[in-house]
Amino acid sequence: MDMTTGSATHMGAAPRPGPSGEGTPPVSHAQTRPTRSGGDAVHLRRMPPRAPLVGDSLRLPIRVSRKPRDEACRSLPTGLRLVVAALVLIIGGAGPLTACDRDAEEGEQVLRLALTNIITLDPAQVQDASSSFYIAHLFSGLVSLNEEFEIVPDLAERWDVSPDGRVYTFDLRQSATFHNGRLIRAEDVKYSLERAADRRTGSPVVNTYLGDIVGVREKLEGTAAEIVGVRARGDYTVEITIDQPKAYFLAKLTYPTAYIVDRENVEARPDWATSPNGSGPFMLNEWRPGELLVLARNEQYHGTKPKLREIQFIGVAPEVAAYEQGLLDIAHVGLNDVERISDPSQPLHRELQVAPDLSVAYLGFNVNAKPFDDVKVRQAFNHAISREKLVNVTLRQMAVPALGVLPPDLPGHNENVAGLEFDAGRARQLLAQSSYRESQNLPPLVLHTFGGGARPDPHILAIIEMYRQNLGVDIKIRQTDFGSFLTLLSERPEDVQMFFLSWVADYADPQNFLDVLFYSRSSENRTGYASAEVDRLLLQARTEQNRDVRLRLYQQIEQLIVEDAPWVPLWHGKEFVLVKPYVRGYRPALVVQPWLGRISIAGSPEGRMELPREQPQIPVPSAA
Repeated sequence: MDMTTGSATHMGAAPRPGPSGEGTPPVSHAQTRPTRSGGDAVHLRRMPPRAPLVGDSLRLPIRVSRKPRDEACRSLPTGLRLVVAALVLIIGGAGPLTACDRDAEEGEQVLRLALTNIITLDPAQVQDASSSFYIAHLFSGLVSLNEEFEIVPDLAERWDVSPDGRVYTFDLRQSATFHNGRLIRAEDVKYSLERAADRRTGSPVVNTYLGDIVGVREKLEGTAAEIVGVRARGDYTVEITIDQPKAYFLAKLTYPTAYIVDRENVEARPDWATSPNGSGPFMLNEWRPGELLVLARNEQYHGTKPKLREIQFIGVAPEVAAYEQGLLDIAHVGLNDVERISDPSQPLHRELQVAPDLSVAYLGFNVNAKPFDDVKVRQAFNHAISREKLVNVTLRQMAVPALGVLPPDLPGHNENVAGLEFDAGRARQLLAQSSYRESQNLPPLVLHTFGGGARPDPHILAIIEMYRQNLGVDIKIRQTDFGSFLTLLSERPEDVQMFFLSWVADYADPQNFLDVLFYSRSSENRTGYASAEVDRLLLQARTEQNRDVRLRLYQQIEQLIVEDAPWVPLWHGKEFVLVKPYVRGYRPALVVQPWLGRISIAGSPEGRMELPREQPQIPVPSAA
């Protein structure tokens, strides 16, 4: 999945910023996270920078001085009290908190996280890590992933696979319901998959995640009215037929594109996703874009019922400051704070958790556009980047250098991959051997990236400077918001000469990186890269049933891709997360899963700021 980049995070804590500025995450499609630039980078399955509160939204006169602080605070409407509290933090109000600022009673089970940008809450449309994080808690699929990346039952309580490995038969839980209480049946599964594959839905990723199912391509092309490979056998049995036996097929069904939606909810109105009737462990209770999103526990959830009663996502930045003020319970650490908090002598260091991320940040080249149609130019651009300097200086060790594509903790990672390491002399030599001979002959170069700040992220500026110093080339930067950036890459990749992005795992399999991103016919292949040998090996790996043989094939594929250099792999991210001592059950979630369901609050949290709210403003659709 694509994600915004900076550091390297998936959804281990919540969609967050990455190493640049206040926090900068990476991006991916497999689970890409966006990175925040200049202070608030966000990681994607693809995650865009998160939006801070806008002061202009406060229009009401607030005469707090006429009442004691507690009484004045309680007299404000719920949502407005949240905005006031956040603004006090942003403009420097750091005084002691009173009873108005306290909310957590024993067993209240309310968790507070920072709100990140949400591009969509439609499972069929999502391609970024930030949106996927919320969707994974609101909806359910046939199967899910546990903390060990193993496939486990979700809406399907069991399944069988035919001897030839092509037919999957799922038995649904007969007690599973949508949030409004309507029972989920086999026809709901069929409808959801066919809706995702309908051209009118416009899913940018359906072929990537559901394309193995017989009939999906025909449905997507508009030549078939249904997916022939999906059949409802009675009310609670679903049969799915795929084109060939594939070891990773079930893992693909854990991606949101395969989640089950309520037909009546979807067809009620075009903006149905603003009030989704899902079946996940939490329900959407309130949503004020850019300011506040509240999830409430689904009391009739078919799985293990969450311990948390409510989750409040608050539109406030920087995260660490909000965390220190008692506004957040979990916060991602960015560049501005990582050195301080990593110091063992600092009090907050005891609350810091650091974990690797299944992500890779990279520069992508359009191999069909000049000058990157020349492999020697692409190789030269690889050798001209000092990944160690980027990681150690610019990112302050919030990541590890990447010489290949696969992250260190992903099955199939090859620590001996022969990467195109930093060598300025070799870079200049390769450029001289190319069809362009010298930098003056190169066409104008433009790097596309995302972000909302006045200046690009520090890592982008560092990369541009390395190319100027080591190759003598000047590169212009074209920066847009994350949603527009992803749309450009998806719909008009030919207009992009080179770009910066991150990819985070949707599921823990090298297919999710190498096949999804480099197969010549993949919709997620942003570079136009095509290699007959790589395609041949990828097709062989798809059907290989021996795990060890399959992983060796992917290592061979990775080496070929590194040598062809459609990318400059830059770094694999790490998560730096602050977790309050009263938060129980936190563990970084490196793939798409509803990990908040295992979190709980112990006792009465110390120093928490109260964020009272009014009744839910977004009604849940009623059962038919």
